[in-house]
Amino acid sequence: MPPIALDKPSYFTNREASWLEFNRRVLQEAEDESNPLLERVKFLAITASNLDEFFEVRVGGLVQQIEDGYTQGGPDGLTLAEERAVISKMAHKFVDEQYRCWNNELLPALTENGIRVLTVDELDSEALAFVEEYCEKELDPLLTPVTVDPAHPFPRVINKALCMALLLRRRRRSSMTYMGVVTVPRALPRLVRLPSQNTADFVSLADLVAHHAARMYKGYEIVSSAAFRVTRNSNLYLQEEESRNLLESVRAELHNRRKGDAVRLEIDAAANKEIIERLRTNFELDPWQVFSVDGPVNLSRLFNIFEQTDRPDLKFQSFTPREMRLTGKSQDFFEELRQHDILLHHPYDSYDSVVSFVKSAALDPNVLSIKQTLYRTGENSQIVASLIAAAENKEVTAVVELKARFDEASNIRWARDLEDAGVQVFHGLVGLKTHCKLCLLVRRDPDGMMRRYCHIGTGNYNASTARLYTDLSLFTSDTEITNSVANVFSFLTAYAEHADYGSLMVAPLHLADQCLALIARETEHALAGRPARIIAKMNALLDKNMVVALYRAAQAGVEIDLIVRGICSLRPGIRGVSNRIHVRSIVGRFLEHSRILYFENGGEEEAWIGSADWMPRNLYDRVEVLVPVRDVLLRERIRHEILEAYLQDNRKARLLQRDGSYVHTRRLKKQGSSRQKPSGFNAQEFFMGLAEGKLSLDAIPVPQSRRVRDRVGRTA
Repeated sequence: MPPIALDKPSYFTNREASWLEFNRRVLQEAEDESNPLLERVKFLAITASNLDEFFEVRVGGLVQQIEDGYTQGGPDGLTLAEERAVISKMAHKFVDEQYRCWNNELLPALTENGIRVLTVDELDSEALAFVEEYCEKELDPLLTPVTVDPAHPFPRVINKALCMALLLRRRRRSSMTYMGVVTVPRALPRLVRLPSQNTADFVSLADLVAHHAARMYKGYEIVSSAAFRVTRNSNLYLQEEESRNLLESVRAELHNRRKGDAVRLEIDAAANKEIIERLRTNFELDPWQVFSVDGPVNLSRLFNIFEQTDRPDLKFQSFTPREMRLTGKSQDFFEELRQHDILLHHPYDSYDSVVSFVKSAALDPNVLSIKQTLYRTGENSQIVASLIAAAENKEVTAVVELKARFDEASNIRWARDLEDAGVQVFHGLVGLKTHCKLCLLVRRDPDGMMRRYCHIGTGNYNASTARLYTDLSLFTSDTEITNSVANVFSFLTAYAEHADYGSLMVAPLHLADQCLALIARETEHALAGRPARIIAKMNALLDKNMVVALYRAAQAGVEIDLIVRGICSLRPGIRGVSNRIHVRSIVGRFLEHSRILYFENGGEEEAWIGSADWMPRNLYDRVEVLVPVRDVLLRERIRHEILEAYLQDNRKARLLQRDGSYVHTRRLKKQGSSRQKPSGFNAQEFFMGLAEGKLSLDAIPVPQSRRVRDRVGRTA
């Protein structure tokens, strides 16, 4: 038979459709009664926050491309207009599912548990008195009512600002209607907690604005009112090659982001049709971009309920990460690293060890220089503070990525603070984002030798998100690796390209080609009858070349397991193409963020970790690094503890189907109000139990031919 063409459009899932399917899996966690109630509310809020970014970035970019005359889409063969139609249908259906979850499941369950979201009409006299005082002292001073007329143009509504639209009629001239607009102040919580002894009661700030609209519009009859919210295109359109100062260019463009073209209007489902049409026309939106919602206009603000309700019984049980313990008699971290590498699995292994690596280096007089990449650091970063402190007496270099989406303003502030302290600050390479996670120290050891020590991670240097994301950290003093990391820094600061980077894979230089070569090597092993298997864990799989290479490997007999949290354009289960490929997504308490590649390699196993997903932007438009895990014990830990647990998960895992949908590996039955814990194996719960000493590797529900020897300090 002639060979099958592996790049047919029917063999690829649309990127945006795949992302919306991912967000639906997050919504399933909000619907899952085995999760604590307030955690379910938080999951629903996360879906709304995710959808905001989807419209700000992906839909905003798509609309811009269509307006600029582009027509062709991705490898799935859809035109951009067809892709827009897919997004419209799926997004509207998804929003309906969000509000069905809120109105039919979460809101009644909250009420049953003494947590109520009330309207102004439902307030008793005591609560109403509190509201009146709150509005007079807190709300009214911040409100600016606007009536749209020839002398008062429609106000500039900033991105994602909650507003109130009113249809007004002058009492003296009742034949003409006007549009009134009030922006709900961002300085106040969207859900106001009411004083109550036996319940946790909330009222929407938008309801309070509507309740007091008559006070603001005296002389008018309020015909109708509705809360609304506009989402704008938030992509930064930078001409880096023409920029004299990238920091100032990013800062200036951030100002424009808040005023980008509108891409979505969310409005109360009960809104008057005249209000909807006036808003739609004003924001120049097509009908598909209008979303009528049966409930709070901004579901992401439900985070307020989670944060303001002290009910531990309705949240996940607290978890204490495992602290790193050293095995050497001296208890000296650097001496330990000279003996062997150390691997940490966050958040199960405490991220404090990474913070301490930088913090102690800043204080250690034997450390002569520190080099660090920073992508997303968060507020009050101890790592950045340590770099600032170290600059007083050491050579400190920081590569700060200014274009980390939605962290630009924070990174600009950090870059300026670092520069003021004497740190050499660089902003990476023109046209490329710096996404690799690297920290490199040069230290003069007690024997007089100068050595390099480094940390390479899969996650950002952000202690806050490190408690919520699953990631891996590798500490090593391996000379080849640390020298290669030094070469990566010279690439970032001087655009100095080396002939090779030793054992590292570095994008955008050779990482894509090297990954394709590893897949091809596994294909050759399978054709020769040698052991061949690929297990790859990542956030997204989108690159066409990688997908085709995996199809080719599967055809050759390679067994392939992919653990892909989000977007996956590959279609498993196609006869003769991908029937040996299995794709699972795990969505649970922690955000799966680690990137791991495993190759059986004819019995000579290899494992890699790093910052890169298999997406075009990671492979060709960012500086990324993958590092091999050479230590046998650590490699076995990755294969037989970490990856095996994910592959055996039948509680939070969903399997990708050929049509692009996902099904639970084990469908959960309704548990009732008692929320009994379902049976099965949950990988994240296993990792927590392992870290707390409550479980052992035997808890993984399959016999292993090899078990990881528990060596304290190397695995903890």
